[in-house]
Amino acid sequence: MIEILDTTLRDGEQTSGVSFGASEKLSIARLLLDELHVDRIEVASARVSAGEHEAVRHITAWAGQRSYLDRIEVLGFVDGGTSLRWIAEGGGRVINLLTKGSEKHCRQQLKKSPEEHIADIRRDIALATEMGIKVNIYLEDWSNGMVHSPDYVLNMIDALREEAIGRFMLPDTLGILNPFNTEEYCRRMVERYPGLTFDFHPHNDYDLAVANVMAAVRAGITGIHTTVNGLGERAGNAPLSSVVAVLNDQLKQPSGIVEQKINRVSRMVETYTGIRIPANKPVVGENVFTQCAGIHADGDNKNNLYFNDLLPERFGRVREYALGKTSGKANIRKNLEALGLELDEESMRKVTERIIELGDKKEQVTTEDLPYIIADVLRGGVQEEKVHILNYNLSLAHGLKPVAALKIEIDGVVYESSSSGDGQYDAFMRALRKIYKEQLQRPFPMLTNYSVTIPPGGRTDAFVQTIITWEQDGESFKTKGLDADQTEAAIKATLKMLNRVEQ
Repeated sequence: MIEILDTTLRDGEQTSGVSFGASEKLSIARLLLDELHVDRIEVASARVSAGEHEAVRHITAWAGQRSYLDRIEVLGFVDGGTSLRWIAEGGGRVINLLTKGSEKHCRQQLKKSPEEHIADIRRDIALATEMGIKVNIYLEDWSNGMVHSPDYVLNMIDALREEAIGRFMLPDTLGILNPFNTEEYCRRMVERYPGLTFDFHPHNDYDLAVANVMAAVRAGITGIHTTVNGLGERAGNAPLSSVVAVLNDQLKQPSGIVEQKINRVSRMVETYTGIRIPANKPVVGENVFTQCAGIHADGDNKNNLYFNDLLPERFGRVREYALGKTSGKANIRKNLEALGLELDEESMRKVTERIIELGDKKEQVTTEDLPYIIADVLRGGVQEEKVHILNYNLSLAHGLKPVAALKIEIDGVVYESSSSGDGQYDAFMRALRKIYKEQLQRPFPMLTNYSVTIPPGGRTDAFVQTIITWEQDGESFKTKGLDADQTEAAIKATLKMLNRVEQ
């Protein structure tokens, strides 16, 4: 069984612009240990700040109630016990002691000889033992040490192997390794020191972190460090999601991680950090379980010919079929099935042509657009429009809140309302909610996400595409509006939502 240490709360927080509050750190720690079943988490660096100390206290207090204290680790420094006291006061029981894994770092950064550095490490280990704190050690810059000063690395481990050290952590601090030398160097460690336990800590500077994890495990390493969404210094660390998939599928080395919770945790961390997950990021990206080519959808209908082992259901997700210029009838049929709709062959041909036409204009076509496209193409109205916006007026004046006046028709009955808001669209929505809540006395969907895109190039006459995500009765759905004016595009998307709700 491969052991996972997740360092999102320590190394991941070294991502430019990322800083977790104490409550956010506790929330992520709970998700990692309770839901994902990560083996260990590294939650902070000692001596950073009062806020960091508060976060450690919150996490260790919670972990103590759950018998998790030995799974909470804090990075500390060889500083004569200052880090140890900081950790102890925060309730921690495990220090990951940062030592120098290359002679260059030892002599040029610490200005010490290897013998002096080893003596300092032994002093802090002895103090940790007195304080009841367990010790793991990072051999910082270990990868460069193996390349340029391997004798230094081996002498360091030889000198410390009998000390009270739980794990020797092997960081590729500057992300210089590839799968070939990763396996070579890790195998050298494992074979020379069969009685020691080693972790591998990869960085992703050459986009090889996950490949290097695979090589390290092949060499016999039993502990791997990850971060959620690959957060971390510079190009980041090995992403937890990809590492788990590779361990399970490529190496047949289970980690004990609950795969179905990975997407939920990734989205939560995305929310806390503001660092968006790339749409094509394996396992957790928005598009990675979306088939675009029509031939793929056709193959999926014929005994799942385009499936691999990365089934979306494993990760709490579903497969989708994109609509655009590469769509074929098979893609469209898959989306129609999701909506419970059927079309004859001639209607399918017309709808397919329209979707390809829209795709050529680079417009996004969503599943939610399909009923409207069908109604427009076939003139028969697969979906009847029950809501019509008869008139609206939006006003914006300096020093005053924007105001909206609205007249709409719902099932043949006309309603009017007006309201102010923080923006023109906000004023429009407030007036609309008044009609539903006060005049119709009906619930109104909640707007949960609002995104605006324009084609690249900076043209002032470019269309604005507004995609709004709504939630009602536990169901989440999206509607899209396209117009030269952003507010008009948002109102068109809102009108689509109203007609969907009225169905």
